[in-house]
Amino acid sequence: MENKKEAEEEIFKGKTFSGLMEDIYNNSAKKEAQINDLIKQLQPMIKNMGDATVLVPIIKEYLEVAVKNDEHLIKMAAIVQRATTRVGGDASGVLLTEEEKKQLLEAVEEVEDRR
Repeated sequence: MENKKEAEEEIFKGKTFSGLMEDIYNNSAKKEAQINDLIKQLQPMIKNMGDATVLVPIIKEYLEVAVKNDEHLIKMAAIVQRATTRVGGDASGVLLTEEEKKQLLEAVEEVEDRR
């Protein structure tokens, strides 16, 4: 972002770019705490290798989903940032390139599929 004003412009209803970045950070920190709590809760349940073979894949899947969700939020933020910068410095008026539109739609679809 070139300046604070751009960071505070609404990018969609009720959300600014700085707000989106804050959400990404807060989601990541919250997810880390949740994962740590989950691991602490599951650790006492692992008594033998059989227990571990059941519980460890569950933890792994939970971690992968959390990482992918964060990646999608970061991709969306990068696209918004590029679009905002382009609008400020490009006379063409093109907000998103076709490739950026495709990336954004793919990210949204992946997030929706995980719900």
